[in-house]
Formats: sequence, C-alpha cells, structure tokens
Amino acid sequence: MRGAMELEQEPDLLLQEARENVEAAQSYRRELGQRLQGLREAQRQIKESASQTRDVLKQHFSDLKGTLGKLLDERLVTLLQEVDTIEQETIKPLDDCQKLIEHGVNTAEDLVREGEIAILGGVEEQNDKLWSFTKKASHIQLDSLPEVPLLVDVPCLSAQLDDSILNIVKDHIFKHGTVASCPPVQIEELIEKPGGIIVRWCKVDDDFTAQDYRLQFRKCTSNHFEDVYVGSETEFIVLHIDPNVDYQFRVCARGDGRQEWSPWSVPQTGHSTLVPHGMPLSSRPRPFCFVAYIFETVGQPDRRDSIGVCAETQTGFDSLQRDQAVCISTNGAVFVNGKEMTNQLPAVTSGSTITFDIEAVTLGATNNNEVGNFKLRVTISSNNREVVFDWLLDQPCGSLYFGCSFFHPGWKVLVF
Repeated sequence: MRGAMELEQEPDLLLQEARENVEAAQSYRRELGQRLQGLREAQRQIKESASQTRDVLKQHFSDLKGTLGKLLDERLVTLLQEVDTIEQETIKPLDDCQKLIEHGVNTAEDLVREGEIAILGGVEEQNDKLWSFTKKASHIQLDSLPEVPLLVDVPCLSAQLDDSILNIVKDHIFKHGTVASCPPVQIEELIEKPGGIIVRWCKVDDDFTAQDYRLQFRKCTSNHFEDVYVGSETEFIVLHIDPNVDYQFRVCARGDGRQEWSPWSVPQTGHSTLVPHGMPLSSRPRPFCFVAYIFETVGQPDRRDSIGVCAETQTGFDSLQRDQAVCISTNGAVFVNGKEMTNQLPAVTSGSTITFDIEAVTLGATNNNEVGNFKLRVTISSNNREVVFDWLLDQPCGSLYFGCSFFHPGWKVLVF
C-alpha cells in the first residue's frame, strides 16, 4: 500500500522538481543575458572610445602639421626679408661709389683724348689747345681717388642654422600626447534630493594633480551636454531636475598649471524620484512657501546665524534677527521682528529641512490693540516640529524675500 502511494507521489515530486529546475534555468538565463548585455556595453564602450580617440589623434596631428608648416613658412619669409633689408642697406653706398668711379673714368677718358689731340695739333693751334687742355685739367682733381672699402669691411651675408632644433623638436614630438585607458576623474556617487541630484566625483589617477573640475549634464533624450559647474569642489548639487527623468552626468579636470581639459569621465545616469519641497503638498493655497535644505554643515554654528524671510530688502544688516523679518537660528531659536520667541525648534544640522509657509490673515486696518495693519500667518517647520505665529507688519507687502547669513564659512544651503 505504501509503495503504491510512493509511486503516485513520485511523479508529482519529479514534476515539482522539474518545474523548479526550469525556473532556476530561466533565472540563470536571465542573469546570463544581463551579464552578456553588460559585457556587450563594455565592448561597445572600448570600441567607440578607441574609434573616437583615433579620430581625435588624427585630427590633432593633422592640425599640428599644418600649424608647424605655416610657422616654418612664416619664419622663412621673415629671414628672407632680413636678407633683403641687409642687402639693400649695405649695397647702396657701394652703388653710389661705383657711379662716382664710372663718372671719373669717363671724365679721364675724355681728358686723355683731348690731351692727345692737343699734343698732335699744329704749331699755331697747339698753344691754344694745350692752354685750354691745361686749364681744363687743372679743374679736375686727378690726384683725388674715391675710397673703396676692403672686402673684410663689407658685409658677407650667411645663415646660421642650428640643427639641434631638430633634436629638440623630436624630443617634444615623441613626448607629445598620451593615451589613457581611463580618464583621471570619475563620478563617484549620485544622490537624489528633492528637485535636484548631488553629484560627487573623485580623482582616480594618483599622478594627476587637478586644479579645476568641470561638470556637465543632459537629459538622456538630449544630444548635447551643458556646463553646470566649474570649480575646485568635488561635489555639486544640480537643481531643476524633473522627477523620474533620467539624466546623464560627466566630469573632467584641468591639471595644475595647464589650460586644456582632461578627457571626460564615463557618463553616469541618475534620476530623482523626490519632488521639490516647494511644490504644493496639499490643496490648501499657500501664497508664500520657502524651503531651505541644509545638505552640508562644514561651518560652526553661531547664535547670530539666521535663515528666514524678510518683508523688504535693506542694506547694512548682517542678520535677519531684526525688524521686518522672521527667522530661525542654527541653534533652533525663532525670531520675529528681532525678538526671540519662547517656542524653540530643533537645532539646524546637516540634512535639516526648514519650511516657511506664509499666508495673509488680514488686510487694511486692524483694531487699536495691534501695532501693524498687515498680519501674516507664519508656520516654520523643522525636523518634524513646527511653530505657528502671526507676523505683524507696518504696511502691506506684495513680495517677500528669502535670506540667510552665517558667521562661519562652510554652510551649504539649497533653497526652493
């Protein structure tokens, strides 16, 4: 009886085991397929980057050859012009001397012919011709000869060409350009924040000394990257990020004392599922809503620190702990028109989100017991706690201004 039951159960067990093996094989196949896809992407990255690198190298050296040929041609023209200038300036005195000598030769030849005729003439004519010839010869300085410079005193042009420049150029050419298997900087982390993404990068080449970094991003549906940050920091929060939309980020660096940028890092894709704090979270109308997110507190807190809202822009103040303003200090103290409230919120730290919700309560004149004629209902929330109070102003205001002040550097605040 037992054997019959075992025979009946055995096909069911075998069938269940076969199904499990099929599911395991399907899962194994999916995993292998994903790894194969990743491997193909890696191969594609190598091939595409190698092709792009070849194109960049060919174009660069083609431009370099053209530039070097142009520079050599320009230098040759300059040297030839120098030869022409020296030749023209030094040959002119010799040409003038040549003209003077040739004129003297012609004069002497004429004088010789005239003298010979005078000597060969008749007796009666001879005296007159001799006298005329002698008088003419006396006016010509036959003992005055022009000075002809010695060859050692005359310029002898030559070209001094140092063949060592070929070795210098050859050394520079042989050292010019490098091929790197990976960029010197890479994106290390993408952290989603409400309405933004914090991008952090790091240097992966120990021999590379970075002076500045350059961060770019784009929507995955866009063909063009755009600059979003240039500076010495190794992280930056990119704002105005649409929720649930993929963005690509890449970063490069500029070496210390250099002008050109390094190759771009491998693009990293990230997105944020968090909506900005400034978006309405309920249907209740909120005419004014400000949100401050503290994402880093490198600086030391101070009781005079202030994060808040003011009704007017005034110069000469270093804090919002003053009239016409409401604020919270980094120790959690709340100030209204410069006076500290009894209620206190938690201290502001890294990761704190401070929300200011402000709506009008009354307009125009109020009763005589109230100082102002414009009342706003203010709700300040911080770290799951909030305080609610009425803010009295001297006159109605159509705009409010957010501001913050810290007495020690290093605070990083994101405002919505």
